Amino acid sequence: MTVTTCKSAANAAAKAAPDSLQQRYQALLDGHDPSSAAWLTEQLTRAQSLPDDLPDTPSQLQAWSANHAAQVAQGYAHYLEQRRQGAPRRYFSNRAQALWFLQQVAPTKAVDGAWLHSTLSHWDDPRYHGLITTYLEELGAGDPRCNHVLIYRRLLSRLGCLELAALEDERYLQGTLQLALGQHGEAFLPEVIGYNLGYEQPPVHLLITTYELAELGIDGHYFQLHVTIDNAASGHARKSLAAFQQLCPREGAQAFYQRVRRGYRLNDLGLDTPSLISRFDLQAELFAALERKRVFGQFMHADRCRVQNRTINQWLAEPGAMPGFVAALQAQGWIKRGLDPAQSRWWALIEGPSAPMYGVFTAYEKQLWHDWIAADWQPPIRRVAPGTWEAKLTFDAVPGNPMAADGIPALIARMAGDRHALPEGLLATQAYCRATGLDQEPAH
Repeated sequence: MTVTTCKSAANAAAKAAPDSLQQRYQALLDGHDPSSAAWLTEQLTRAQSLPDDLPDTPSQLQAWSANHAAQVAQGYAHYLEQRRQGAPRRYFSNRAQALWFLQQVAPTKAVDGAWLHSTLSHWDDPRYHGLITTYLEELGAGDPRCNHVLIYRRLLSRLGCLELAALEDERYLQGTLQLALGQHGEAFLPEVIGYNLGYEQPPVHLLITTYELAELGIDGHYFQLHVTIDNAASGHARKSLAAFQQLCPREGAQAFYQRVRRGYRLNDLGLDTPSLISRFDLQAELFAALERKRVFGQFMHADRCRVQNRTINQWLAEPGAMPGFVAALQAQGWIKRGLDPAQSRWWALIEGPSAPMYGVFTAYEKQLWHDWIAADWQPPIRRVAPGTWEAKLTFDAVPGNPMAADGIPALIARMAGDRHALPEGLLATQAYCRATGLDQEPAH
């Protein structure tokens, strides 16, 4: 191959590389990202400089995991005691913030477990069975009631947030990492083990999130499920340690462990959950949503409707005018902040099937309006125990699955990314479990 040919190939690869994390995320979902291995290597180089809390020697991992679990339990007990003494919620000051958070992490939740996809081809090697079982449990073993991606999608759907609000590109980082690890797991096995080791240790914010979602009337079953299924005694956290012990080679064990630590650090790329939640700004989110709507609504209103001597169309025609528009609504008495939103004329225009502006705002956007108008006024909310919404679901039993005849490689292809949550993916997962002898009662 000539130098010119090499340069042309390199230029072609560079042009084919996605321009954003969101594009790379989608390309990996579609199975068409030839530059993802190089990108993953770059991310591992970034992670190399990060600190971690892993012990210096693998022999201490068991004690490290037990200590981590004890610290989480202690931290959660301290949180509950603070709440009993009257402390406010730590994360979600209102329901809108909770809905915002659920959308922000959706790209990651939509590929739950994807980093383990490559392990499926090692079904005949018992050393991989802990990792494979972990992945199958993320997929609910093909049962739509237990598939984690479907559980999360159902949550968003019930909340009216299935179509996500605009997300910053960084929100796709962790999901993209998981997809890349799943696609290139053969070459990056130690890193996959390390990432899995970190991801499957339940953090204290998971317990707090579950608790506070319930207080806000949101079924946190997805999060509660990960509190239980990832436990260090017998769950995914335990399996992650066993996988390392079984797959770490005797020769070169320390070098293998160093690569494991690099994979573990990938979990820390991007914002951590508490920092992400703290970035929510209710007023800024409301104004940003209105600015997005402004473009579509600037010619849709009759001139007879005026707010402080300006027509609605005039307000909407001016970029950046939404803060002034909202202030004008308040000054004119259409919005009464700090009170039940039902007492505001504006709320009556947008809420309810007979409202004049019914359907103009999404469920999330209406929640922004509600909580901004309410301010310090708190509505009574009925606590929803995790699993309450899910318990009402029923699914028809899937008849005999003919997909086993397609061969295991074809089944594995249908279980990648988020395709396992589609009907054919669920059937493929069931067939894989039966064909490999790894079928077991799925964790609910």
